[in-house]
Amino acid sequence: MSKTGPVAAARPTPRASWRAALALLGPAFVASIAYVDPGNVAANLTAGARYGYLLVWVLVLANAMAMLVQYQSAKLGIVTGRTLPELLAERMRPSSRRLYWLQAEVVALATDLAEVVGGAIALQLLFRVPLPLGAVIVGGVSMAILAIQDRRTQQRFEVAIIGLLAVITIGFLAGLAVSPLSPSAIASGLVPRFDGPDTVLLAASMLGATVMPHAIYVHSALSRDRHRADPHTHVPPTAVARLLRGTRADVVIALGLAGVVNVGMLLLAASTLGGRAGTDTIEGAHASIEGALGPFVGTVFAIGLLASGLASTAVGSYAGATIMEGLLRRRVSVVVRRLVTLVPSVVLLAVGLDPTMSLVVSQVVLSFGIPFALVPLVRLTSNRRLVGRFATSGWTVAAAWASAGLVVMLNLVLVWLTFTSGA
Repeated sequence: MSKTGPVAAARPTPRASWRAALALLGPAFVASIAYVDPGNVAANLTAGARYGYLLVWVLVLANAMAMLVQYQSAKLGIVTGRTLPELLAERMRPSSRRLYWLQAEVVALATDLAEVVGGAIALQLLFRVPLPLGAVIVGGVSMAILAIQDRRTQQRFEVAIIGLLAVITIGFLAGLAVSPLSPSAIASGLVPRFDGPDTVLLAASMLGATVMPHAIYVHSALSRDRHRADPHTHVPPTAVARLLRGTRADVVIALGLAGVVNVGMLLLAASTLGGRAGTDTIEGAHASIEGALGPFVGTVFAIGLLASGLASTAVGSYAGATIMEGLLRRRVSVVVRRLVTLVPSVVLLAVGLDPTMSLVVSQVVLSFGIPFALVPLVRLTSNRRLVGRFATSGWTVAAAWASAGLVVMLNLVLVWLTFTSGA
């Protein structure tokens, strides 16, 4: 019997299925830029140079948390048609909204500082550009990237960011091709442990650089804008389920790549920078990488750092605009926001702020902002009245609450150690 006819014609071909799956990828790759920004570079290189493979476990744990968290954020935007900041604003009084926005804005500014400073350092390494001028250049290029972003051109923005992510990956992992690694030491680094207060500070910095508050906020907007052109239109549950399957793949692939890059940076520092003087700054680490592995690897690393700064500051500005629009109900152009938030970074560099230390401290600030984004996210995505059949439950919600608890505990320990040991 022939299999032609309406039923056979309606059955999607494998090629069509692949195209449909690929069409759903993109938002998580944009969000993943937050996980490979210059703050990650500073935290991971410092951890690897000072303590070798000791803190590999922190990155593995943080990346697993990041996958869980980013999927929940994306799901919230797809299912509800609203962003996390919008949903929070609906449940807060005006005074509470403003205070909540203030802490989120501090986190966004800390993020922006790290990203602009990282890009400026890269320009100085590549072209000897003074840091304040480099910050201005990074801001200008990021404004050009942001200019192509709106709901109608979402995919073009995603393609631009994914291209920069490819450069970042090559730039930060190229050195591993010629750097000797120790498999036994890597395995030992997977065992959770600390070695004094400084390693707790670094762990908090690495966690703040890996699980990013602004990425939690913005992923709900990225997924909503990509998959729901009209947030007020009802989407059938079967269509939502299909979007969520594609989103899971998007998150696993994108965050998996970001995790490989982060671990790769720490391994490169552990195998190349250990015992070398001056590796407590990005400039010193770059010089050591260049001295140990050659000028080509050093140049590729600096190019990766530049791409990281450009991409992450564009995504950070997008996140800041999403936060402001949702919590204050005031829409501000992402380009205008980029221009305004660039000023503090330029001023701090102009007055001689130590760039690498500012990167590490900014990541600690971010780690304190994580619970303010993560706790409401877990509550909203497990609320059946809000997300219906797609509510988080079982081991997933338990893991999400455990992640939030771990972050809070780590930050409390960090504060206690800082004030009791003088570290």
